[in-house]
Amino acid sequence: MSVTLVMLSNFFFSFGLNFLSQCLIKRNKFFKCFRALCCKGPPPARPEYDLVCIGLTGSGKTSLLSKLCSESPDNVVSTTGFSIKAVPFQNAILNIKELGGADNIRKYWSRYYQGSQGVIFVLDSASSEDDLETARNELHSALQHPQLCTLPFLILANHQDKPAARSVQEVFGTHKLH
Repeated sequence: MSVTLVMLSNFFFSFGLNFLSQCLIKRNKFFKCFRALCCKGPPPARPEYDLVCIGLTGSGKTSLLSKLCSESPDNVVSTTGFSIKAVPFQNAILNIKELGGADNIRKYWSRYYQGSQGVIFVLDSASSEDDLETARNELHSALQHPQLCTLPFLILANHQDKPAARSVQEVFGTHKLH
């Protein structure tokens, strides 16, 4: 009985050592994982960029930002004044100031340009010829503004899905953009 017990003890001992070593390995992996997740500190901050989004009323600025923020397009209401949205991407965050495009608001656009690092200009490619000419004038004014003239511009000819939409060549015609 004692021999059997010793053999059982050796079995339990070797089983126990094996089990213990497996537990320690798993524990070590657990602690490495825990340290990686919890003890390294916060993840590095993503860079943030401040952009201004301008264009005439109805050009689609609010819809664009809603889409970028994964919000429902059903709740889109034209912006009166301005709104600011943070649009997160994997490697950066875009803080976009959307400025309303009504006649009485456009004269105040320049007050919101300071600190901008880029410009999104949205125009309705299916709008009337008069509205398109107004949009061109506002774009050229923005391109020449001292606070914006050195910044990158994204010019979005929106509403390309509408039957009356013009191509980029038709929108800008002979206007040269450099």
